[in-house]
Amino acid sequence: MLIKVLATEGNLSSASNVNNATVVRLFNAHTTNLIITRKDSDGNTIGSFTADNGKVVFLEKDPTDTLTSGSNGDKIKVVKIAYNQAS
Repeated sequence: MLIKVLATEGNLSSASNVNNATVVRLFNAHTTNLIITRKDSDGNTIGSFTADNGKVVFLEKDPTDTLTSGSNGDKIKVVKIAYNQAS
């Protein structure tokens, strides 16, 4: 997989739409697993998942959807990307 970085890396210390991203690279730099929640523009929860510590996750979302971390959001690194499924 090839990725193209489209913004400066940030974190989830507060709710973020990650520069209106539709695809996000997320890295959990904390020493434990953390819960990530996706919400729509009205603040309604769409879903959540566990981000394993030390792992990268690629997420697809709507541009106005936000991501939050239940705790230690400063340890969740996020960046807006484009991607290409290389064979």
